[in-house]
Amino acid sequence: MKVQKKVLMTISPTGEIKIETTGFIGKSCTEETQFLKDILGHETARDLKPVYFQKETTTQKKWLPLCG
Repeated sequence: MKVQKKVLMTISPTGEIKIETTGFIGKSCTEETQFLKDILGHETARDLKPVYFQKETTTQKKWLPLCG
């Protein structure tokens, strides 16, 4: 089952905006939210979860010629 990717934006009463992501692995979370940072202005803090430092795994299938 695929994990659903989500981007959550929270705006505090003081106007501070917090962007939080779930379902992303590695640096893809920062790539997917870059457009929001570009629109909203400079980043004041960054709190990275352990999943940020994980590498995305890809499955590569190799077919072997068994007959012929």
